[in-house]
This record gives sequence, structure tokens and C-alpha cells, in this order.
Amino acid sequence: MTQPDDRKQAVLPSPLQTLLLGDLDRNSPKNHLPSLHSLALQVQHNLQYMHSWTDLRIHTHSPITNQPLPRPLLSGLPPLRLYVHPDEQIELLKQADRQRIANKEAGGGSNALVIKPDPEYEWILPTRLSEKWTLRRLADVFGAISMVPPEGDSAMVNNHGQANRWRSTKRIVMATADTDSTIVYYIIHDGVVKPRPN
Repeated sequence: MTQPDDRKQAVLPSPLQTLLLGDLDRNSPKNHLPSLHSLALQVQHNLQYMHSWTDLRIHTHSPITNQPLPRPLLSGLPPLRLYVHPDEQIELLKQADRQRIANKEAGGGSNALVIKPDPEYEWILPTRLSEKWTLRRLADVFGAISMVPPEGDSAMVNNHGQANRWRSTKRIVMATADTDSTIVYYIIHDGVVKPRPN
């Protein structure tokens, strides 16, 4: 007669746990808490696999001073432009209207206004919902970053070889993670920004 096996079956870690644990062992910087680096990896995973961002990178040092950042930040390229300056939006609408009229006079095209600005590299600030953020803490983050992430310098130039003159203030995407792994994203600008027209 055989005895029942009282041993517990091994529980394999999820793919996300494997990513976090493996990457923490290899790449965790000594100047940031492992929990902050783990949070950055969680946000990176969410952006890549749920929101189709590309060229995602974790930054631990300021591109301006090369000093450690207040906490790990991410940078990456979203699939679509996240923010269009109100004046740029008006200019894009005028250009699209001129193109629509030209197509109509040439005997083709539709009456739709087609506006599709190129995506831009963004900074991402991974946070937890339980954290308390003050203007001072945000100012410390803004003070340590450049207008665009280092790999995004070339993205400041559009398809016509011109720099994006509308991007005149620093901005970050604040990624706020809850305990249930839900992540909500907010765009935060450094300073006063012209409001969008209704």
C-alpha cells in the first residue's frame, strides 16, 4: 500500500515574476531601492506588452549631471503621440485642411481631415498609489532630466528635418501602480502650459 504524497507541488513563478526577479539580480543599481527598480520593471512590462511602446529603457543617472536620479525613470516611444500642443494642433488642422482641399481639386481623396503627428520619446516616472508626491519631489525629478530622453534627441526632429518647436517644456508620464497591478498614466508638465481649446 502506498502512502499519499504530502509534499507540496512546486509553484512556478509567473513570467512577470521571473522577469522582475531575474532582472533585479543582474541590473539592480546599488543607489536605488530594489522595490523602486522592481516597480520600474513592472511599468516597463506594462508599457511594452499592454500599450505597444518601443525602445523602453531604465535610467538610473541624470543625463544632465550624471548624478543618480531620485529614483529609476523609464524612457520610451509610444505608438502614437501622447500630447499635442494646442498651437501645434491648430497648425496641423490647417495643414490637413489645405491637403484635403488640394486632394479634392485634384479629383481624389476624401473629405476627412487626416492628422497623425509623429510620436515623441517620453520620460516615464514609475510611482505607487500609496506614495505622497509634492511639488518639491516633482521638481527634483524635473531638475534631473533633459527636455527629451537621450535617445529621443533625434526624435525632436520631424520627417521634414525640423526640430519640434512646440515642445518647449519638460514633461513626464507619471505611471501610478496600485496594489492590484493596475497602472494609470498621467501627463505632468514642468511649469504652466497653455490649456487646450474646447
